Amino acid sequence: MHRTISFAGVGFGNGAIDLGGLLVYQMKNLTEPLPDGFFVLGSYSQSHNNSPSGWYLAGKDTTNDPSRVILKSPIDYTIVKNVTSQAIKKYGGAYVWQPIPPKGYMALGNVATGSSDKPPLDKIRCVLSDFVEIQEYSDYIWGAGNATTSDSFNLHSSLREEVDGNYSSLPNMTTLDVPTGTSNSNTTSSVTYLKNVDGNYSSMPNMTQIDELIKKYSPVIYFHPDEQFFPSLVSYFFENGGLLYTKGNESNPVLIDPTGSNLPQGGSDDGLYWLDLPIDNAARGKVQSGDLGGAGAYIHVKPALGATCTDIAIWIFYPFNGPARAKINFFNVNLGKVGEHVGDWEHVTLRISNFNCELQSVYFAQHGKGIWVDAPGIEYQSGTKPVVYSSLHGHAAYPKPGTNLLGDGNVGVRNDAAKGDRFMDTGMNYKIISADYLNPPIAEPSWLNYARKWGPTINSDFSNDLGKATKILPGNLKKKFMNLFNNLPKELLAEEGPTGPKWKASWVGDENA
Repeated sequence: MHRTISFAGVGFGNGAIDLGGLLVYQMKNLTEPLPDGFFVLGSYSQSHNNSPSGWYLAGKDTTNDPSRVILKSPIDYTIVKNVTSQAIKKYGGAYVWQPIPPKGYMALGNVATGSSDKPPLDKIRCVLSDFVEIQEYSDYIWGAGNATTSDSFNLHSSLREEVDGNYSSLPNMTTLDVPTGTSNSNTTSSVTYLKNVDGNYSSMPNMTQIDELIKKYSPVIYFHPDEQFFPSLVSYFFENGGLLYTKGNESNPVLIDPTGSNLPQGGSDDGLYWLDLPIDNAARGKVQSGDLGGAGAYIHVKPALGATCTDIAIWIFYPFNGPARAKINFFNVNLGKVGEHVGDWEHVTLRISNFNCELQSVYFAQHGKGIWVDAPGIEYQSGTKPVVYSSLHGHAAYPKPGTNLLGDGNVGVRNDAAKGDRFMDTGMNYKIISADYLNPPIAEPSWLNYARKWGPTINSDFSNDLGKATKILPGNLKKKFMNLFNNLPKELLAEEGPTGPKWKASWVGDENA
């Protein structure tokens, strides 16, 4: 039986999302019948031999406006590829057809068939060009990627593709582009997306739903058994002697108000101000260690992928980031003070489908970069809570325990992660600090709008420090490590505090973009 989806039923988790007169529905089971009035926009394909793991969108025109019909059938097809490999032939063959759209319309995907017979014109629908955006990406699931000859064939997907554990960039979050799940064939790297033309956020969760999502999917962060530097609330840092310094008046730092109300607001990271730990050694050591028992998570909620998903970024504050360690073949090397800095901000991001309220993937941030992991590949606690492993001293987030070597082969900086006895359920104590799409929006804390560094910059001769730390190594290994060191992320090794969450590129853009 076809399910009934009405325009009035649009909202968070209600199955269909309105893009401004074009209603879209996510098809996850490739054999299920289409809901009444919906049409396929193209065929789905993936780059491996496993069971289908993706989805595609079906569309429905809800405007009933004969002067502006959003969906139309193609006027013809042209064949772009007859896949003739023996592996395909044993299943009957595969043919890829490119729809020819009517004037003013665009095809969002190819049609795949098992025979050489041209598919029927009512097989799919083309979309009014007002609802379409073309983006340039280098991701493909079939072909050479750079093919330009007449007999070349590349198959691109609007889904995020995994390459060696890293995921390709998605559409710019601010352009409201919507992946369709379909595939395109061409000799360039362009991919066609739908567009949320009205910037409609009716599919986003309200405050009650946000709280429900956090409680259900809040990650549990496990710390390494040898960890010394734990998270705390921002107020703990301020209330226990955190200091604000001003350039040119360094000898007269001021205590920070517990709410951060005396921090400079806005501006840019211009080096005019910075924060630091208390001057007194005992107080400094106390704050460095953090306050795991009282720690909490800071939540930023934002639309993703044209408001078809919700990103819940979970930010954790650590008063101090500990020193780095290296692995060089069989040698483990302590790098002294390299990597130490005050004020460490780390995060993981939950991507929730606005079609069905389900966790779609999790982003594990790692020293200015990171990885997306799809929901089936994540370890869970209590059934639905993703498990996150915080690396020793550096607090980068990993989906699994291990050495997590950041480098080349057997030479690099260690990011040891293991399940110790101490952990933090981020849903037990959290504060939503920003959700701009809500009306009224969340009142942001003063410290969030502080644009400068959360720790001082320490001018050190890294090369000299590393030379001392690696003096036990043979010359060739020392040289190899020094060469690697010059290409490692600044965030991992620099002795300076970071800027706060709002001043990261991912605050308004996508992760890893």
